Amino acid sequence: MFPDVRHRRLPKLFLLVTALALPLTACGPDLGKSNFARTTVPAAAATGPAADGPITDAAVAAGVLRTIQPCQFLTKDALGGLGLGTVENDPSPSSIAFDTCRNKVKDPGGKEIRLELEVGSTVVPRADKTAGVVGGLPLRVNKTGDTDCTVAAMTALNPDLALAVSATYVSDPCRAGQALLEAVVQKVHNSPEKYSTPAGTVLTADPCAMADAAVVTTAVPAAKPAPSGLHSCEWRDRGPTVTVGFLPGLPPLVGDGYSKVDLGTGVTGFQKPQTGSSARCKVQWQHRPWQGDDVELAQVDYQGYDDNDPDPCGKAVTVAKNVVTKLPKP
Repeated sequence: MFPDVRHRRLPKLFLLVTALALPLTACGPDLGKSNFARTTVPAAAATGPAADGPITDAAVAAGVLRTIQPCQFLTKDALGGLGLGTVENDPSPSSIAFDTCRNKVKDPGGKEIRLELEVGSTVVPRADKTAGVVGGLPLRVNKTGDTDCTVAAMTALNPDLALAVSATYVSDPCRAGQALLEAVVQKVHNSPEKYSTPAGTVLTADPCAMADAAVVTTAVPAAKPAPSGLHSCEWRDRGPTVTVGFLPGLPPLVGDGYSKVDLGTGVTGFQKPQTGSSARCKVQWQHRPWQGDDVELAQVDYQGYDDNDPDPCGKAVTVAKNVVTKLPKP
């Protein structure tokens, strides 16, 4: 999911990196060499039948996952039941994504375990990192360096989508990440808490269905849609890219490079050209209220092949006008 960099910029606590991973049985140093017992951080059970071919588990269909609240899995009670250690704070939901939450745990030796969950991640370990199954879903594990590990329960393949946990921990991040992931998969299959879905919310919208191919191809010829998260979709043709996404955030305003643009049907958008190695423009607008001061935002991001790409904002606005007509109506 692309962030709304104007209002907030909360860097991910963990980088999802596709680098060489250790086998599952060697995810990190032996906990017996730490200053607490090995049993303090249990390994998640990799049980259930392995998925063969397309994943057809209705509980992890994209339409179901879109409304699941991520922070329920990282509350004090939820993490406290994993035997990882002491949880001092409530979970921190992302302010730029509906599907991401994080929290910290202190193991009995005082070491910090940082955990982040993304419900519906497309940035996952490669297929050759598959290390068994968890709750009937293919399990992929990728350890980078001594302290970082990504574990993912695949919910769809080609294109890939997953329940993904990123863990940072000096002792054994993969085992900690798997302990959380196992609990997540189990809860997802057993009445998970969901967001409310009032009429018109973008939470339930498939972003890949929110723009007509004939309109997108005027900006990105021959491109086909591919999910880039539960709430974002990307159309790419070698160089140029259009991304349509939905996110929480503060209402957009004029300033910081943003200017108003008429998107039709009474909708005012805010466009911002961006400079760099390629021509780029983002168009954002308020769709409906969300929580507190935040609203549901819709966003179209166009990125050209190079800085000579003509009129990137014109292309972004053209797609945005089309998206406005296809969004759910309150």
